[in-house]
Amino acid sequence: MRSAEAARYARASADVQQYYAQREAALFGRLSDQRATTVWLAEELLPAAVARLQKGEPASEILQSVTFGEHLESEFAEALRAALRTLLEAVEAEEHTRDSSQRALVAIARRVQAIVHQLAKDLRDMQILHGTDVVVSHGLQDIDHRNALIGRLAASIAVLGDARPGRQWAKAIPLYDVVRGAMSRIVDYPRVKLQSVTEVAVIGQGAEPLIHLLAELLDNATTCSPPHTPVEVTASEVPSGIAIEIEDRGVGLTEEVRQRIDRVMAQASSGIDLADLGEATQLGLSVVSRLARENGFDVDLRTSAYGGVRAVVLVPRRLITTVQQTAPKVQQFAPKHTGAPIVPRPTMTRDAAADSV
Repeated sequence: MRSAEAARYARASADVQQYYAQREAALFGRLSDQRATTVWLAEELLPAAVARLQKGEPASEILQSVTFGEHLESEFAEALRAALRTLLEAVEAEEHTRDSSQRALVAIARRVQAIVHQLAKDLRDMQILHGTDVVVSHGLQDIDHRNALIGRLAASIAVLGDARPGRQWAKAIPLYDVVRGAMSRIVDYPRVKLQSVTEVAVIGQGAEPLIHLLAELLDNATTCSPPHTPVEVTASEVPSGIAIEIEDRGVGLTEEVRQRIDRVMAQASSGIDLADLGEATQLGLSVVSRLARENGFDVDLRTSAYGGVRAVVLVPRRLITTVQQTAPKVQQFAPKHTGAPIVPRPTMTRDAAADSV
């Protein structure tokens, strides 16, 4: 009897142990599936879904395309789906707010640019009318220069709103005139010294972005270096395009400043939000990064041999063309130079003029 009872107890105990072992294995399997699904959700699904949202796909379509698999419990799958829905709806609302803010920003910038263009036209007409009066002509040139500074700020706002600077040239612009145009848009332009500029031209599509990018770098160079020191500019041909070097004699770059610059430019390159700007008034590096990303320029900032900063802008060869030789003109007496930079003012295309209004 006792041996039979012991045998039944042993069998029952073995059955119980087997049951709980199977139960434990099943629970560990479910836990492993849930853990793997959660990791997949965080590392793969969410980034891909947010990327699709940023490309304009609605959250509802993304949710319909997501399946969690039949191996998961329905309650767990529904909980994940609800969490994903909440997150995507929040991101979608944020993207709509960001797009609306950027559109408003660009609209304001375009209105300011329209006023700037009209004022520049009026000033040119007044310079033609009063060009013989040295005092009046000098004053008009000073107003024209300050008007160009306002135009640059409006263009920077448009660029931060993920739009083009505004102008589009119908013809290629000589690189020398591009650099001079950038000089005309900064306050301390007399300190900029052109050492040598290779004789090439920039196609109309790339001229305005390059002018604006160089203006921002020249402004940084003159602002961050002693007022009595020059800022030297050279442009030479390299195998991959044209290298434009801007070198100042300021305080240089500390490791902390370099890291901050890299962070700002990386952030602007991947996209910038109005909240990212905060109360900062220095928008130059963010604008430079956006223009470089959109137009294929390479920008490198390093410490110069003079202890200041040396900025190198590489313009790709696809944006470079030869300088068109114009027919010789009858020589005329040149007007007296009053100190302000004289830069060419090519006519905008009709489409670009319409975009500026």
